[in-house]
Amino acid sequence: IDLDTAKQELQEFIPHVKNISDSSIRKMAGRDLARFKMFKKQGIAVKFGRFTQKENNQIRKNVDEFLSITGIDSAEKLLFTWRYPDERESINRLKVEHQFCEKISEGIPRPWRLIYYRARKMFDPNNYKGRYTEEEKEQLKKYHAMHGNNWKKISELMSRSNLSVAMKFSEIKSAINYGPWAREEVQKLKLAVKEVMWRKLEMEDARSPSSVEQSNEDLWVDREKLCQQLPWTEIETKVGSRYWRQCKQKWTSILAKKMSKVQHLHKGTKSLQDKITLIKRLYEMKVEDVNEVNWEVLSDAIGDVPNAIVQGLFYRLKVSCVPFWQTKTFSEIIDFLFEYKLPEFEEKL
Repeated sequence: IDLDTAKQELQEFIPHVKNISDSSIRKMAGRDLARFKMFKKQGIAVKFGRFTQKENNQIRKNVDEFLSITGIDSAEKLLFTWRYPDERESINRLKVEHQFCEKISEGIPRPWRLIYYRARKMFDPNNYKGRYTEEEKEQLKKYHAMHGNNWKKISELMSRSNLSVAMKFSEIKSAINYGPWAREEVQKLKLAVKEVMWRKLEMEDARSPSSVEQSNEDLWVDREKLCQQLPWTEIETKVGSRYWRQCKQKWTSILAKKMSKVQHLHKGTKSLQDKITLIKRLYEMKVEDVNEVNWEVLSDAIGDVPNAIVQGLFYRLKVSCVPFWQTKTFSEIIDFLFEYKLPEFEEKL
């Protein structure tokens, strides 16, 4: 199908399709569109975000079955074929003959590209090599000076995964402050978020330079956009003294204080009511994995707050109220909160 038709049909399944490049849309039209339509007929929605344990198990099953069919003797050879130049041609031929793209994504209602990246992360033996030594850190700095952000090249030189070397370099490239945030750091963070949000709005709305200049002093952004994924490595660079995870956590706490009603979330009767509502809704969802929880629904139920705030409330509940929570499954944690803590909170209220 032509590009415009592909965009129109994919829009139903991927709302942000207008932000995807034309070449990626063409690939998705070939690899994903028929799958998405099949899942729709089965009443299954296309998913994004963190993979559930069930989906991870399905990926393992798909990979194992493909290896069995083709005779390829390891997942690493299948997913990191370039590491085996002597066998690359024969492996690629087998992948084409046995429809690798279709097989690897079987039973998983997500874009093929995300499934492929997830499989590579799961089966990369270089992904789980423990802490970096001081020598490795110095090597990483040297290789980055030579190759820039070519993480594929650097990962090959260091025998670590792309993700591992990229994140470790982000962590060590400058002196990181782990203490309380100074006022100057907070201002840098707010300015950095404003800059990236403004650029994003310019791209989405295609504003003219004159309209941008007129409204830049008074930037208003929908709550959902403020809570969406932001380019945290870029924000980290702008802040300069904090690791990207610290920036993300701090921004979430800033949102919590600024959003309406959030300042009362953990005080008095409002705090008890929020805990009661959260436990009841989680119990009613009857899900087996935390990654299957619809946090959007829960945030609306508690009072139109960011998803991260509700997730934080749940985390504090399980840590403070559920004994040996680390050894329990998600459903066991919810059952305990519902059976033992909910009556206690309702009595207090």
